[in-house]
Amino acid sequence: MELTRSLIETKAAEYRAQEPLYPVEREQIETLPTALERGAYGRRDCEWIVRWYYRRTLGAVPDDERRPAEERFERNAFETVRSAIDDVLERLDSERDDVATVVDRLTALEGVGVEVASAFCFFLDPDRYIVVGEREWRVLREAGELDAPYPDSEPSVDAYETYLERCRDVCDRFECDMWTLYRALWRCWKEQFEKA
Repeated sequence: MELTRSLIETKAAEYRAQEPLYPVEREQIETLPTALERGAYGRRDCEWIVRWYYRRTLGAVPDDERRPAEERFERNAFETVRSAIDDVLERLDSERDDVATVVDRLTALEGVGVEVASAFCFFLDPDRYIVVGEREWRVLREAGELDAPYPDSEPSVDAYETYLERCRDVCDRFECDMWTLYRALWRCWKEQFEKA
């Protein structure tokens, strides 16, 4: 498979038309970054991000794996979560693209690994960050954008940085944003691998 601007636009449009979570995701992409930046968010907004990461696969992540991860996050004191988000926003506002520091700050929270941290980054700054998961990674690898397979366990910060760099390159090359690329990768995975 080869990624092209046309393919990305087509698959992103398919996502919009066919994926059941699209309306909720669109609303969150449009409102949550501003709410987080202004501090106008609550515990449930943060819990939504964690839940979204696991539930976006519509059952592919078994409940006995998903629920404990969500419950671990819920054990964080809200002030601890707010402090981590504030620290990350300060980094993002400073225009320093220190991915490792941003991800490390988020993974210091209970129940947040690199994958969930990438979801937080996606909703904090969807212009510069994108969520990482096996599906998106696999499509990029199939398209020749990544060399290594998705890690057997959670990706490292270095692996996420490599993935993010490739995604940014693709967005620059095909003049699209991260939200469009995410939707396109998701639909490409469904077409190529869901029934395999």
